[in-house]
Amino acid sequence: MPAMGLRVFLVDGTYEMFRYHFALPSHVTSDGQEVAATRGVLNTVLQLIASGATHVGVATDHVIESFRNQMFRSYKSSAGMAPELLSQFQLIEDALEAMGVTVWPMVELEADDGLASVAAIANDDPRVDQVVICTPDKDLGQCVRGGRVVQLDRRKNAVLDEPAIEARFGVLPASIPDYLALVGDSSDGYPGLPAFGAKTTAALLHRFGHLEDIPKDPAEWMVAVRGAATLAATLFERWDEALLYRDLATLRIDRSLVKDVDQLEWRGPRAEFAEICERIDGEGVLARARSLAAAL
Repeated sequence: MPAMGLRVFLVDGTYEMFRYHFALPSHVTSDGQEVAATRGVLNTVLQLIASGATHVGVATDHVIESFRNQMFRSYKSSAGMAPELLSQFQLIEDALEAMGVTVWPMVELEADDGLASVAAIANDDPRVDQVVICTPDKDLGQCVRGGRVVQLDRRKNAVLDEPAIEARFGVLPASIPDYLALVGDSSDGYPGLPAFGAKTTAALLHRFGHLEDIPKDPAEWMVAVRGAATLAATLFERWDEALLYRDLATLRIDRSLVKDVDQLEWRGPRAEFAEICERIDGEGVLARARSLAAAL
């Protein structure tokens, strides 16, 4: 990325928790607490700060279930999740707060909604040059705005600006909820509509943009869409289902989460961070945080 002024980094804490839970060897403390994911998340946030990030926020799913579970019974839930991972959710949130990082533990809304909300707030701030949403989740693509609000897949070191979103999905960011409604999103637990593959859906939405703009007459679709008559019948017979899936994929904006980006400035760990690091055998994490704070 080119050098620039104020940049806001928003981290998908839930994604990072899962990532490190499965990527790192287990680490159980003397009191029987699994803490590998916690240590992994703290270190990855410190890595961001070490690379120059000054304004950082983390959104987590404090409760995996959200309002979307009332909308669609098969939506993702905590059922079947490893108890040793679930037991770290509160710990990770407490540890990040003690490390001086702003955290949004989401309950009714999801972490993705939290990221979308703060991205919108930061995007409205003229002092901000760029908002970087650190997650590979497909639904966050709808938040991308030109090169000002981008996604960053840190594992692949891939930055997705608006042209990159279009290259990846075949549609502009505004059409991502419509796209996911048709192709589905297995990670969130909704299936999309039968026979609507990625290429067909992209071709359709690239031309028409949104579900409401798709003509009912398949002859008005395009030559490139094979089996248009069958697809059109499927879409309009299952229209309410498609709208439901799009609603599930549409991220909510809650502007009460943060007053302004000044709240995201990292000023170093709080005094209680030492006690938390002792609990998680995180002497190295504490030393790293203190070293970065001393350089401020």
